Amino acid sequence: MLRLSNYRFFSALLCLLVVWDLSASAAAPATRKASAVTVRNIATRSSARFASGAPSKRSIRHRHSTTHSRYGVPTFADSTNGDTAEFDDPIVRQAAVEALGHYNGSVVAIDPNSGRVLSVVNQKLAFSDGFIPCSTIKPAIALAALEESVITRDTMVPVARRRYMNLTEAMAHSNNKFFEEVGRRMGFETVSRYAHLLGLGELAGYGIPEEHPGGLPSEPPKNGGVARMSSFGEGIHITPLQLASLASTVANGGTLYYAQYPRTPEERQNFAPRIKRKLDIEPLLPELREGMLAAVLYGTARSSYDRNEVEQHLGKTGTCSEQGSRLGWFVSYAADQVHPRIALVVLLRGNTHRVMGPTAALVAGRIYHRLHELNYITATRLDAAAGTPSFDNSSSRPQ
Repeated sequence: MLRLSNYRFFSALLCLLVVWDLSASAAAPATRKASAVTVRNIATRSSARFASGAPSKRSIRHRHSTTHSRYGVPTFADSTNGDTAEFDDPIVRQAAVEALGHYNGSVVAIDPNSGRVLSVVNQKLAFSDGFIPCSTIKPAIALAALEESVITRDTMVPVARRRYMNLTEAMAHSNNKFFEEVGRRMGFETVSRYAHLLGLGELAGYGIPEEHPGGLPSEPPKNGGVARMSSFGEGIHITPLQLASLASTVANGGTLYYAQYPRTPEERQNFAPRIKRKLDIEPLLPELREGMLAAVLYGTARSSYDRNEVEQHLGKTGTCSEQGSRLGWFVSYAADQVHPRIALVVLLRGNTHRVMGPTAALVAGRIYHRLHELNYITATRLDAAAGTPSFDNSSSRPQ
């Protein structure tokens, strides 16, 4: 009986819908005609977009539109707009621009052996007031904790109930609990002192008039204190240039060079490295480098891994939000402890979930892959060993 009643009910409902549809069709032929015209117009416009390679409205909605951002910071933009690239290394710049594509962001490349800036994509962003570093602050915190003997390579720090991590795993997986605990153990004054030593809160460059110094808090941040400051940089503002300078210091074993960006023929001809200070961190670096390599091999930066290369770069991702805009960072350098070849920072900004550290790592991985293809990184290493300039715009290297 129940099945028969359900059948009769749905049959009656179906009849009512058919009658309503026929009535509506008879009453509104003009509407039906207009609808048909609209469908044809949409089909025509869609065909035109497909032929021209332009994205459809559906794909634009999926991508949260590049022109209308909910937060005012689009995910996609022309990041080369306004750049003066005449004195950039042309090979590095081309690789960076191609890898960045349509993303709204910046790429900074530095020679760690001299502090010479090889290329800056989106110079306005790279020299700006700075942004929260997110988890790219963790290598600096790790160095401070190792130097202060707060942790060693094998120290197991509690990160959850019945779960502990050592430094390598915490760096690989960017574990916030690990670095929050380490920051609390060191305290605000110690964390701030090492941040200053590593060049944060001061100008990284020499003779770069448009550069800003970023900033360090004078007291523990109200939002999370020194713990949150140590896990993803709460209260700190860092520029891509500063972060690239810090990566260069780790890469070369402790020499903090002034970042120099020669942009005239005279500056290029008379270039000479300028040392800001030397840090005795070489004994601590194997532990740090192991964690940064682990991040690339199987951690948060694995999207940058190059399966065609035996020797991988080292890096650290960062993902967070600031003033409603998402940030994706990746700080890295090409691995060679004798003659490190290039330090690279990628920063992405926007309003979609594509903007994150792993995406920035993917961009950097494409840059490294292209430079390996062109044999650029090997040539740079040989130049450094010979004491010659790392690049020359008139060079005959492959384009």
